[in-house]
Amino acid sequence: MDDPQAGPGADDFPTSATRITLNGLGMRCADVVRIARSQASVELAEDAIDRAREASEIAERTGAERAVYGRTTGVGANRDHIVDSGSAVEHGLRLLRSHAGGTGEPRSPESVRACMAIRLNQLAAGGSGVHPRVLRALSSALGVGALPTVHTRGAIGTGDLTALAEIGLTLAGENPWSIGGIPPIVINPGDALAFISSNAATLASVTLAWHDLRRLLRASHVVTALSFLALGGSPEAYAAEVHAARPHPGSVECAAAMRRVLGLDEHPVSGRRLQDPFGLRAFPQVQGPALEAIDALESVLAIDINAAAENPLISRETGTVFHHGHFSTAHLALALDRVRAALHHVAELSATRLGDLVEPEQTGLPAFLASGPSGSSGIMILEYVTHDALAELRHAAAPVTLGTAVISRGLEDHASFTTEAARSTTTAIDAYRTMLACELLAAVRALWLADAQLPDVPAGRAYAMARDTIALTAPDHQLTGEIARASTVIDRLADY
Repeated sequence: MDDPQAGPGADDFPTSATRITLNGLGMRCADVVRIARSQASVELAEDAIDRAREASEIAERTGAERAVYGRTTGVGANRDHIVDSGSAVEHGLRLLRSHAGGTGEPRSPESVRACMAIRLNQLAAGGSGVHPRVLRALSSALGVGALPTVHTRGAIGTGDLTALAEIGLTLAGENPWSIGGIPPIVINPGDALAFISSNAATLASVTLAWHDLRRLLRASHVVTALSFLALGGSPEAYAAEVHAARPHPGSVECAAAMRRVLGLDEHPVSGRRLQDPFGLRAFPQVQGPALEAIDALESVLAIDINAAAENPLISRETGTVFHHGHFSTAHLALALDRVRAALHHVAELSATRLGDLVEPEQTGLPAFLASGPSGSSGIMILEYVTHDALAELRHAAAPVTLGTAVISRGLEDHASFTTEAARSTTTAIDAYRTMLACELLAAVRALWLADAQLPDVPAGRAYAMARDTIALTAPDHQLTGEIARASTVIDRLADY
């Protein structure tokens, strides 16, 4: 777990390096984010080229002696079809062309850049058997900012075949670059499957989602703290003694973060009630599992973005080719299902706190935090907005790992649907951001109407920043602009 005393956002990017060396060993999730969002460039380790050359030579020798899947044979149910020697030269390009059937919207530039960086790092591990020129081409493309067009649909958690085939055809000069470009390269017969045998596109989407959700969860400590202050919450629920008695790591971390953000050690407060509603009182117990789930997701990602998971695997140590099932991403799919389920519980508490903030018995303020003639609606509509978002999140939280698929004439008889889990996770994150923005707007408005004077602690500084940025208006008015401004504040709150 993160050190709660370090402050939110303190370890997002522990290094300020602007160039990250990829060697297939130590890439971190934070590195992927920095590369994807153009905060860092990449450099390919020279020994990665040596490993790739050695593996490529082993694969070529083995293919001359016996069948090697995808290199001397067809793929899927065509695994027993030996490639005719007369058409072997075109075999790789045929595989890329036939698998480049992606549909849907094009992936965002940052997602494509993350995909390319992850795939390059995986290839640098030296287990694929692709020719070193493929690594050099990917590295060059990242270096000059060249990006292919990659579509979102076409994978079911058994390899991002369509996405990587599109990148492969672009490297080969058959597909146009969407941004920039580099000279085309030769695709050897054995390069195609070795290149597309990866889940790099899905890993890219998940890594970016991991980062964004971790920031949101940190911001939610601050939003909840502002609701706590507006509602006159009791600090007993966050006491260290309470959480030492049942020390789940996530709950302990959350409670410590709440004490820090509220400055309870320096500025103790007493609550208005003997016991608060669950939205405040049970926050550590509900937020804790989400914090643990996002850490567990990072652990899975840290393995997969550095993995030589290609099928077949070329072992440089033994000079052997292994056929296997590392294309399966059940670990990642299950981790994502866990994250979304935990997030749904956290989001429900945000909705309940919003309900408390519009209740006069809880705040001592007018109903719906209205300011105007009798019957004014104030922020009544925020409950509709937040429950709309919660319904979307609830639908996105449904597990994807309860289904499967049987394809390729019955040979491929299991799928994890990790790609779909990644899309659902992005949807859930966007919905939760909207909910937090609504709660933040309500909490800030309540404190503003009460003319609250907060101490110089993280929550107090966050309130001043949010109040000034949102630019509140007292009488009934359209809230769309304030919700939008509150959304921009959310990401900044992760640093308080």
